[in-house]
Amino acid sequence: MALRPGLILSISLLQVVLCFLSIAYAQTSVTSNATAGERHSEEYCAMYGICGKRSDGKYLNCPFGSPSVKPDDLLSSKVQSLCPTITGNVCCTETQFDTLRSQVQQAIPFLVGCPACLRNFLNLFCELTCSPSQSLFINVTSVAKVNNNLTVDGIDFYITDAYGEGLYDSCKDVKFGTMNSRAMEFIGAGAKNFKEWFTFIGRQAPSNVPGSPYAIRFSSSVTESSAMKPMNVSTYSCGDNSLGCSCGDCPSSTVCSNTVSPVSQKGGSCSVRIGSIKAKCVDLAVAILYIVLVSVFFGWGLFRRTRKANPASTTNPWWNVMDDSEVHSINREKNENPPMQVFEDAPHIRNSVQLSIVQGYMSKFFRRYGTWVARNPVIVLCSSLALVLLLCLGLIRFKVETRPEKLWVGPGSKAAEEKNFFDSHLAPFYRIEQLILATIPEVKHGSSPSIVTEENIKLLFEIQKKVDGIKANYSGSVISLADICMKPMDKDCATQSVLQYFKMNPANYDDYGGVEHLKYCFEHYSSADKCMSAFKGPLDPSTALGGFSGKNYSEATAFLVTYPVNNAISKEENETERAVTWEKAFIKLAKDELLQMVQSRNLTLSFSSESSVEEELKRESSADAITILISYLVMFAYISLTLGDSPRLSSFYISSKVLLGLSGVVLVMLSVLGSVGFFSVIGVKSTLIIMEVIPFLVLAVGVDNMCILVNAVKRQPLELSLEGRISNALVEVGPSITLASLSEVLAFAVGSFIPMPACRVFSMFAALAVLLDFLLQVTAFVALIVFDFRRTEDKRVDCFPCMKISSYTNSDKGIDQRKPGLLTRYMKEIHAPILSLWGVKIAVICVFVAFALASIALCTRIQPGLEQKIVLPRDSYLQGYFNNVSEYLRIGPPLYFVVKNYNYSSESRHTNQLCSISQCDSDSLLNEIARASLTPESSYIAKPAASWLDDFLVWISPEAFGCCRKFTNGAYCPPDDQPPCCSSSDGSCSLGGVCKDCTTCFRHSDLRNGRPSTTQFKEKLPWFLSALPSSDCAKGGHGAYTSSVEFKGNGSDIIPASSFRTYHTPLNKQVDYVNSMRAARELSSRLSDSLKIEIFPYSVFYMFFEQYLDIWRTALINLSIAIGAVFIVCLAITCSLWSSSIILLVLAMIVVDLMGVMAILNIQLNAVSVVNLVMAVGISVEFCVHMTHAFSVSTGDKDQRTKEALATMGASVFSGITLTKLVGVIVLCFSRTEVFVVYYFQMYLALVLLGFLHGLVFLPVVLSMFGPPSRRVLIEQRQDRAPVPPQL
Repeated sequence: MALRPGLILSISLLQVVLCFLSIAYAQTSVTSNATAGERHSEEYCAMYGICGKRSDGKYLNCPFGSPSVKPDDLLSSKVQSLCPTITGNVCCTETQFDTLRSQVQQAIPFLVGCPACLRNFLNLFCELTCSPSQSLFINVTSVAKVNNNLTVDGIDFYITDAYGEGLYDSCKDVKFGTMNSRAMEFIGAGAKNFKEWFTFIGRQAPSNVPGSPYAIRFSSSVTESSAMKPMNVSTYSCGDNSLGCSCGDCPSSTVCSNTVSPVSQKGGSCSVRIGSIKAKCVDLAVAILYIVLVSVFFGWGLFRRTRKANPASTTNPWWNVMDDSEVHSINREKNENPPMQVFEDAPHIRNSVQLSIVQGYMSKFFRRYGTWVARNPVIVLCSSLALVLLLCLGLIRFKVETRPEKLWVGPGSKAAEEKNFFDSHLAPFYRIEQLILATIPEVKHGSSPSIVTEENIKLLFEIQKKVDGIKANYSGSVISLADICMKPMDKDCATQSVLQYFKMNPANYDDYGGVEHLKYCFEHYSSADKCMSAFKGPLDPSTALGGFSGKNYSEATAFLVTYPVNNAISKEENETERAVTWEKAFIKLAKDELLQMVQSRNLTLSFSSESSVEEELKRESSADAITILISYLVMFAYISLTLGDSPRLSSFYISSKVLLGLSGVVLVMLSVLGSVGFFSVIGVKSTLIIMEVIPFLVLAVGVDNMCILVNAVKRQPLELSLEGRISNALVEVGPSITLASLSEVLAFAVGSFIPMPACRVFSMFAALAVLLDFLLQVTAFVALIVFDFRRTEDKRVDCFPCMKISSYTNSDKGIDQRKPGLLTRYMKEIHAPILSLWGVKIAVICVFVAFALASIALCTRIQPGLEQKIVLPRDSYLQGYFNNVSEYLRIGPPLYFVVKNYNYSSESRHTNQLCSISQCDSDSLLNEIARASLTPESSYIAKPAASWLDDFLVWISPEAFGCCRKFTNGAYCPPDDQPPCCSSSDGSCSLGGVCKDCTTCFRHSDLRNGRPSTTQFKEKLPWFLSALPSSDCAKGGHGAYTSSVEFKGNGSDIIPASSFRTYHTPLNKQVDYVNSMRAARELSSRLSDSLKIEIFPYSVFYMFFEQYLDIWRTALINLSIAIGAVFIVCLAITCSLWSSSIILLVLAMIVVDLMGVMAILNIQLNAVSVVNLVMAVGISVEFCVHMTHAFSVSTGDKDQRTKEALATMGASVFSGITLTKLVGVIVLCFSRTEVFVVYYFQMYLALVLLGFLHGLVFLPVVLSMFGPPSRRVLIEQRQDRAPVPPQL
């Protein structure tokens, strides 16, 4: 938003200058009839002298011709100084020339940066005013009587097209930095050619309106009989060697065209065209890879089946090596549930499992530990709970971090450091409070009508009155908008509203002309004094209107009202708290009153404040509390029921395990609370992600372990004592539980090293929560299992263990406990046999590999970002606001290029390396920014940068004689239209008075190549920064550049920090924000390297979007480390590269497939999705490790071992994770917040389904075809060998 002060007010006066010039020229006017005998020849004037003055003070020339006059030496020197092309006689009096000089000084600051343009521009009015052959190209066409004197009312000004084109071409690209625009916008109303420019200059202005006091018709053709000749003074090209302009003002210059810098292009994707089909390279590569893999797989399968059909033809190849149990055929037990291990106290031991060294020690430990727990459950339960409850005491210091900059930006973040530098050295970016009023589309045409109507403007005045009337109470003091708003000129608020064209005063509406005045200001906002804002600066209509195309402001369908509010570096400062208090009152007013006012007028209203997003995020934390609670309760109920035996009405109240399930869930919650408590004690704040995600994660992991432990105990022979059953169960499943848990802990722990705080904190909390959950599972939960089985054996009622049923029969106890459950029977009798079919295996491999490769191709389509609308509640008022911002805004966020340690000394080249006016380097910073703005589609830069340095150099230039001036005593002398030169009480200004002896700060000889010395720079920069802009000098730096330069003036020749402001193009999508930041950084990095000056770009949103520049790198590193950690743990514990590689493959496929689903569902890549992907690794371990471990310790051929693994572990995994998570996740689809639906419901559901399909479909098929040899061996094989690790 262009919040720049009245600097440009002077610009508007530039138009007045042009008018005055014309007036001064129109010295003698007569009607066509009156001038029939008028003489047109050399050394003859068409107008000479001033014969009157309009009511608005504009001078009118005399319409009488006369011979040219020889000036005296003083006038001649004056004319030569401004008009070097005029020598000898002149057609202007000294008064006329002084008027000309005083008026053109308003235009000079806009053009002095481009000498060629300035010279051409001055020549136009010099010839019009003082040319000795004025009558050859000036013809007075009409006269008017003023105070009984005839005055010029209209003239024809004949100029060759060549001069017009030369003048326009030299000026069309000249920048006006203060407004981030072109000077032509202000001195020519944005003219597209010289004819439009001349038409603008020649319009006769009504009274009190800037412009020419009489009509000027520019023409290039004259009749031969008239004896007139079009004016054709030589023009200078902007690329002229002597008067050449900078590349920013003259891109067509030969020097500039040879140094065009490469523009950052959008990353185009590689594509290949096959006939009429255009495919991405990655898609084609993946398709070719799939064809190759499938061909190899089918070839291998055919070869393998051929060898199996004729086993005697050759020895068994390596891929068909039989397991030890297959080589030595034995009579294995054909039990429905054969014991997997050698059990303690078993009467006949015929085989055992050969474990790795680590697994051997673990088995030995679990055997002894299980026996001890079964004997001392009270001690184990109490001690473990005491430890966790001690950790939970840390919750008294529990705090939740909701500040976005603390969640998504690391302390070492480059963007955070740049923001801190900008805030501390320059000024914090202002807070934004905004209203958007828009019309409703018509039913018939579907288009919205214009909002620029009298009724709507008066409504806007009513709204403004209510906003001004807001009185917020802060610590006993009343806070209003005037107390906190940004005031560039230290007086009026810099409110961005069309009401500024009426000086924010409803009384001016009718006086200024109502809607017509508004439309006039849309075209002359920078040139008309009445269009200047109350804060003394021009208001760009694009910042106050929306929904228009091009520059058709009158067709706008929305009013944008923006209140910039002063910001503070620290959010804890009183200034920020005062602003937040007012913002809350502002939002309340908008909801309670403004919304109804606007809707009653058939308009829409959306609104926002700086603190709105944070306040709505806080509300979101409680918005879905009921939904999350129901989700947890559903999971709790399912878990409690699934741990029990098959429901039988006669014994359900005894055999059920509801109390055990609830106790297990409590342990899971205690592990989460213990983790949060521990980190709260050491000062780590929690986040909403932690509170929403980790319970799901730990439940998924913990419930699976509970199911596996309970089912393992139920599988043990009832002939064993309870101690023996507990001990054998821990020996059977303890190693796999430990392996899975340690893998998950390590996978999450490595995430604590990533820089993004939200991901890092999540990983820390999750790692400790999973570790505590594992410890509680093998301690407290095992003790609870002991209590529950004792309750069952003692015939006590579940949930009411004090009640004992004496009539309960025990006759079916053994049968009831040994009978396989429904899921177990399904896995063994249906699921496993189907997967063992060769055709099914081929289909499964082909389908899963196809989807994995397709997901790799789809991953390239995932966009980084996190839509703000998604993270907010669906009923949030900000939902409509963000929609309207995308629809109506026509300008992007401000962009600052910050220069550190600018050396302004005469010996340094920094000045010419930064500036963009005459004699600046063609590849300077500002020239490069201007060049980048020519390709906004790739640079995302909308305009050239506003340059305090350019304006300062122009301000001190001798040509800008109305700007840098000094009294005879050397003190600063302001322009003639400012106090004390101009009386502020009555507004009267004259060339005399206290400032009559003021002179320019420097002569040309005082400057070296137009640049000040070190001392001159140091002395005059403070003058510039405190100089108020006005009509006589629009380049004053106060307001526009007050916070753009950190100038200490402490003897150093270094300016520590300075900024150059421009704007991004409108950014409507998250990817636009990311790409704009990347493009700005690439540009500044390239310029820093080439100029050897430290430069960085800054915009208020960079800190929050920096994460997305490297989000892919962050995600891939996290996932690689997590999966790698699982692989290392598996390899260390199992000592099996084969098994570990299979687990690694399946984990990678699950994660890749999940990312493919993200692409299909248009889920963006951000911190939340990265956390979910890392969590997917942890949960997927549960699907893989238990199945792989069960397969490795089972007997038979690979199909038999797969069937046995599915029967023993498949049911536990399916019921413990898949169904538990499924019932909990489904509830989330009813969430009121989109982020839960997208990132938790959709991603979790996809994760559960992919985990189930890979763990219970793909993995069994892979194991049945490529699985490792069995670790179960015959005892007879090892009788004569050295002792082996502990056996089971």
